Amino acid sequence: MLLLILGHAGAVLAQKTRQQLELEKRQNSEKIKGIQRILNETASQKKASVGQLQALKQQVTTQKKQIDLLSDDLRLLDGELKSLEKARRELANDLAKLKKEYGQMIYEASKRNTYLSQLVFLFSASTFNQLVLRYKYLQQYTEARQGQVRQMEEVQRQLTAKTQRITAKQQQQKTVLAAQVGEAKKLEVLQSKQDEVVKALSQKESELRAELVANRRAAATLEANLRRLIEKEMRERAERERRERLAREKAERERLAREKAEREKAIAAGETPPPVEKPAERPAETVNAGGMTDEEVTLASSFKASQARLPWPAKGFVSDHFGRKEHPVLRGVIIDNLGIDIQTGANEGVHSVYDGTVLDVTNMPGLSNVVAIQHGDYMTVYAKLKSVSVKTGQKVKARETIGTVATDSDGTSSLQFQVWKNTTRLNPELWLLRR
Repeated sequence: MLLLILGHAGAVLAQKTRQQLELEKRQNSEKIKGIQRILNETASQKKASVGQLQALKQQVTTQKKQIDLLSDDLRLLDGELKSLEKARRELANDLAKLKKEYGQMIYEASKRNTYLSQLVFLFSASTFNQLVLRYKYLQQYTEARQGQVRQMEEVQRQLTAKTQRITAKQQQQKTVLAAQVGEAKKLEVLQSKQDEVVKALSQKESELRAELVANRRAAATLEANLRRLIEKEMRERAERERRERLAREKAERERLAREKAEREKAIAAGETPPPVEKPAERPAETVNAGGMTDEEVTLASSFKASQARLPWPAKGFVSDHFGRKEHPVLRGVIIDNLGIDIQTGANEGVHSVYDGTVLDVTNMPGLSNVVAIQHGDYMTVYAKLKSVSVKTGQKVKARETIGTVATDSDGTSSLQFQVWKNTTRLNPELWLLRR
C-alpha cells in the first residue's frame, strides 16, 4: 500500500497555495462522482462492455490524480508545519531571553528596591530639578518592568497559539494520510474491476470484432456523408462568388458602354463631350473570396478565435480520443476516431458549442441521429443522438440544446463529437475548454 502511494506521488510539488489545492481536490472529487454515476449505469447491464471498461479507465485515472493531490496536500502541510515549528522555536527563544532579563532586573531591584531606599534616593538630591528627574527615573523603571511583563505575556500567548496550530496541522496531516490510504484502497478495487472487465471482454473477441466492423462501417458512412455536405456547400459558395463576380463585371461593362455612347452623341452634336467619369466605388461585396458572405466570414473568424474556449457539448468525460490508437481490448488492432467520444449519462442533453446554422439532420445506422452545424467554413458534428430538437436551416446559439444522447444495448451513453474546417478533420479536444 505504501509503495502504491509513493508511486503516485509524482514530481516535486510546484508552488501551490492552500486555496488552489483545495479547489483542485474539490473539482476532482466532483469528477469522480460524475464518472461513478456513469459507471453505475453501464455496470447495471450485468455484462462487460467496452463502455464500462472506458469508464473504469477514466475512474482509475481520476483516482490516481486524487491520490497525487493528497500527496501534494501532505507536502504542503509538511511545509506549513516546518514554518510553524520554526516560528515556535523563535518565540520560545525570545521568551527565554525575556525571562532571563526580567529575572536579572528583579534580582537587582530586590537589593535596593525598598520603600526606604527609594525615599533616600529621592531626598538625597542636591536640587529640586534633580529630585524631579530621579522621581521620573523611578517611574520609568517601574513602567519598564511592567512593559516587560506584558511583553512576556504576549510572547507566551503567541507561543501557545502556535503550539495549538501545530497540533491542529498534525491532526490534519493524519486525516489527509488516512484519506490517501483510503483512496489507494479504492484504486486497488477499481484496478481489480478493470482487470476483470478486460478478462471478460477478451473472451468475447468475435463479438468485439463484429462490433468493430459495424463501427468502422458507420464511421465511413458518416465521413462520406459529411464530405458530400461540405463539398456541396463549397460548390455553392464558389457559384455565389462566380455570380457576384459576373454581376460586377457586367455592371462595369454597361457603365463603360453608356459613357462611350454619351461622348459619341455629344461629339456628333458639336458639343463638348462630358468628362470621363471615374469608376464608381464598388459596392460592399455580399460574397467575398471563398464564396462566404460577410456574416459567415465573421462567424468563422470568431469561431477560430474561440479555440480551447468552447463549452463542452455534453457532461461527461472523453472515453475515446481523436485519431489512431490501439483498441482497448483487441491486441494489434488499430482504431481511428474522426472526433472524440464523450461518455455521459442516459438522456443527457446535447448542446451546440457555438452560434451557427444547422446544415443537416439525418439518421444513420449505428450512429442514430446526426446533427451538423455550420460556423462559416467550420462545422461541428453531433452523432449518436436519441432525439433531435432542431431542423435543417435553423439558426442556433451557443449552449442551445439540440437533442439528447442515445444509449446503446450495452447501457453505454456516449456522444460522438467532431470539428471540421472545410474537408479537414480537427481534434475537438483542442477546441473545448480544458477540464
